[in-house]
Amino acid sequence: MTTPIQTPIPAFLDEQKVDQVYRVPYQERATEAHVWAEQQGIRAASQDDFRICLLLIDVQNTFCLPEFELFVGGRSGMGAVEDNQRLCRFIYENLGVITAIAPTMDTHTAAQIFHPLFWIDANGKAPAPMTMIGYEDVVEGKWRVNPEMAPYMAADDIQQFALHYTRRLTQDSKYPLTIWPYHSMLGGIGHALVSAIEEACFVHSIARNNPTQYEIKGSNPLTENYSVLSPEVLEDSQGSAIAQKNQAFTDKLLSYDAVIVAGQAKSHCVAWSVDDLLAEITLRDSKLAEKVYLLEDCTSPVVVPDVVDFTDAANEAYQRFADAGMHRVTTQTPLRDWPGMSVSES
Repeated sequence: MTTPIQTPIPAFLDEQKVDQVYRVPYQERATEAHVWAEQQGIRAASQDDFRICLLLIDVQNTFCLPEFELFVGGRSGMGAVEDNQRLCRFIYENLGVITAIAPTMDTHTAAQIFHPLFWIDANGKAPAPMTMIGYEDVVEGKWRVNPEMAPYMAADDIQQFALHYTRRLTQDSKYPLTIWPYHSMLGGIGHALVSAIEEACFVHSIARNNPTQYEIKGSNPLTENYSVLSPEVLEDSQGSAIAQKNQAFTDKLLSYDAVIVAGQAKSHCVAWSVDDLLAEITLRDSKLAEKVYLLEDCTSPVVVPDVVDFTDAANEAYQRFADAGMHRVTTQTPLRDWPGMSVSES
């Protein structure tokens, strides 16, 4: 059987629905996926000689749909929507050679250190979304932990931990603690993958006989988790572990011959995840960076007009990744023509 390098886009893809929430008709799609795979000569993923993982960072409604909490608009104002239109096409066109799809799922509840419920001011009021809380703010008592949260936190002295946490962010040159709007709420619609992307992942799993490899991140109430590979803070003030690096997922990613990275936001969770992956690569073998491909037209930076624009910071990070050996690529160039991408019809 000959496996095509590039497959046609199936008729059921409607790019105009990428910005909509809808129910995927699973059984219907499964039947179509089986027929489509047979027509296109698509083999099971287990038969791939060159194994490719498509890492999708937080392609969830909360970040990707304009009416949701943290829509990533980029400078165009419709960044994540446009990214996902291209990403859907990319998945279907390369379904015969993408071995695995691994979507990360930012996963939160109300009572987390970066949500308003966790903090109060001197008057007992919660901070507004997008408030920045620095170490000095906690020292001076401008912000303190909501005492009602203490029974639900795995920390002996939650106020002392807050001091430690904000101090560590400063010492490690991280962004100040940002109070984000409630988002990616477990059990809510915002937590779900964008419907069109979830549909593409489902079709891939059926056509290639390889289940989608979901990876949960961000559920620890005591630390932020921009990167899927490591929380921002790992220990409390006494050096006891509150979280740990995701070594198993790092090992899994690096076991592939190629890792393609897309998702949201380029300036935050994508950049942090790639940065942590590069740190691990540097410890192991710097040449491993050559197996990482940054799909630049399927990711956008955080831009809030007249408030903040992280485009330049995101591009600087990507250039640093490229200088280390990673590849900056777009969907405009066929995957088979990307440097080092050893795929062929067989």
